[in-house]
Amino acid sequence: YLDHEVMGFGIFASGTPPVTVTLDPAYVRACRVLHLHRWLAYNEEKYIGGCIESILAHKPANLKEIIVVDNASTDRTAEAASSSPLVRVVREPKKGITWARQRGIREAKGDIIAFVDADSRVAKDWFDVINREFAANPSLACLSGPCTYYDLSAAKKAVTWAYWTLLAMPVYFLTRAMVLGSNFAAKKSVLQAIGGFDTTIAFFGEDTDIARRLKPLGKVKFTPKLMQTTSARRLLREGMAATGVVYVANFLSVCLLHRPVTRQYRDIR
Repeated sequence: YLDHEVMGFGIFASGTPPVTVTLDPAYVRACRVLHLHRWLAYNEEKYIGGCIESILAHKPANLKEIIVVDNASTDRTAEAASSSPLVRVVREPKKGITWARQRGIREAKGDIIAFVDADSRVAKDWFDVINREFAANPSLACLSGPCTYYDLSAAKKAVTWAYWTLLAMPVYFLTRAMVLGSNFAAKKSVLQAIGGFDTTIAFFGEDTDIARRLKPLGKVKFTPKLMQTTSARRLLREGMAATGVVYVANFLSVCLLHRPVTRQYRDIR
């Protein structure tokens, strides 16, 4: 690592370790340290390689480390993630997305931590958007954005586009607090100030809870500029309408009652 002005990146998949990226001062400018992590990886040996490949394909010249949090995987996730010398795998034995992300925060050495899921693919300008937004906005606590799906039909992609454009964005403009857990970056200092993730939340609503608790400490920005592609396996397995209802219900419950309404979830692999 450099002594200062570091960017780190991490990957999460129940059973997958986080990723750390280090940048030089000239690149990060106003952001002294940027640390990106992919935290949750559980039995993601089929997907984790593609995620890491996308990171390496679009990495800045000074990318130093990728940290993957192996969240109690029973397959070869850790081995698949270790294909590059830039990857450091960390094992978190307590299974769960919030436990994995908490471990990622503890491991991170940078000032800014970014989160992405094992089945996601970062866009060509993903790193540039994160660096630019944090450098231009000193009060920015958290940056997030929507996603598109690489394994949906064109018609179903249009439905998800309408969801983000006609529902999610207007709600964000009203609440000014929205985060997509598989696609966001936040200052480590503010994450530590709120105690990180609420480990009593099993799955649904953990990202809304983070957005809600970060908002008093700084700006939470949700922008289509930070776009990411990911797998639609949960939408396809559980149904788009049913999944949408579950996410909306938990978003409202966390915003209004400060707790999710759904306690159980299925691992979709």
